[in-house]
Amino acid sequence: MTYSSLLFIYIFFPAALGIYLITPKKFKELLLYAESLVFCGFMGIRVLLFMLLYSIVNYTAGLLIYQVKPKVKCVPLAAGILFDALMLISFRAEYFSYLHDFIKLPEGTDIAGISIFTLSAIGYLADIYKGSIRADRNFIRLSLYIMMFPRLIMGTIVSYDTFAHTGRNLHINMAEIGSGLTGFIKGAAKKVIIADQLFALYSAVKATALSELSAAAAWLGCMAYLLCFYFTLSGLSDMSVGLCRCFGYRFPHSFNYPLFSPRIRVFVSKWHIQAIHWFRKYITRPLSSMTENPYISKLIFAGVWALSGIWYSFSIGGAVWGLIIGASVIAENKLSKFRRIKPNGIIVTMFILALSFVFLARGNISSSLGYFAVMFGGNGNLADSFAVYLLKYYIVILLVAVYASTDLFRNTIARVKDMRFGRAVSSLAPAVLLVLLFICTAFMAYSGQSDSMIISL
Repeated sequence: MTYSSLLFIYIFFPAALGIYLITPKKFKELLLYAESLVFCGFMGIRVLLFMLLYSIVNYTAGLLIYQVKPKVKCVPLAAGILFDALMLISFRAEYFSYLHDFIKLPEGTDIAGISIFTLSAIGYLADIYKGSIRADRNFIRLSLYIMMFPRLIMGTIVSYDTFAHTGRNLHINMAEIGSGLTGFIKGAAKKVIIADQLFALYSAVKATALSELSAAAAWLGCMAYLLCFYFTLSGLSDMSVGLCRCFGYRFPHSFNYPLFSPRIRVFVSKWHIQAIHWFRKYITRPLSSMTENPYISKLIFAGVWALSGIWYSFSIGGAVWGLIIGASVIAENKLSKFRRIKPNGIIVTMFILALSFVFLARGNISSSLGYFAVMFGGNGNLADSFAVYLLKYYIVILLVAVYASTDLFRNTIARVKDMRFGRAVSSLAPAVLLVLLFICTAFMAYSGQSDSMIISL
């Protein structure tokens, strides 16, 4: 069960929220945990048992780090991080699939949210080790931090201290619920109406042999994957933030219109903000603090970006994607020192992103290089009837995706609200959201899904 399923939207979520709202405040945390157990249970009893085991291990590791002598704190820390990392690798990497086989998940699926809650768990243990927080003796709260269903799939990665503080200061009223539902429906529209249709375009290109592709079709497939990847992640992230808000938890959004940025470093500052901040806080900064050599620091920076790419796809292509992004930021910073040289621009940024996302999509270097050759006319075929057909069939959704991936739409809505008839437009918002929900329902009932791209995140 995912956020973009009819079972979740029309049965599980309304029931869970309704019971939650009528439950006394002192029992809300326990109830939300019970509902999260049920949510995980829908994935299978073995998945549920795994989530419980995962919570118990990290709960125990946290207590040991906090209680043992300073000299041996590193032992439970290392054991906890090793356990979390091995679980992530076992489920995400194809060549370490024994746990996947043991739990007997359907082929092509994984433990939903494992990449997200792995970072959360490791960050929790690291913060205890550094003395930033105390180990929480409340197992329910710690387990909820890991498996809370509104943030399990593509939820915002926040520190445990922030999560616990938010849980103690819940904001539950009709205005918050309305805002949460609005965010959820907007995220569903991103995921179902835009991302899933772009995934169909990408799949059509991917299913065609490289030797039969024209350059135009290859570029269409590349842009479809880039936009689909963004709208899938940002859509599910918006749905998660909206769900959390309905239950009284306020968390920030993870994406701030990163595509079509004028600089790569601007893209980096707006892309999956909390995840990138996590890598910077727990890996880049600690490693960089060990050296004063600027060249080594740059290598560390690029290397951590490669690691983040592996976190996304667990492939060599993902590592290359991260290396390209990291190296581009370094090169851009270097060129910016020369005042007369403009190191980047929207076109150059999108060109770099398009090339880097080919590695993320193809997964390996040889296949990516072969695709590059096609993109730049290696087949001697710049355009064909297949490319024309794809463009004709998907031109509308491509234009909508490009427009929606910028902040132009948001700014337009803001300007309209400031006009004289702004109140009239605002009054139509509920009707528009209902129409969006109806369209999403129709697409979910009859179209394919792009969950396979990121379901394990």
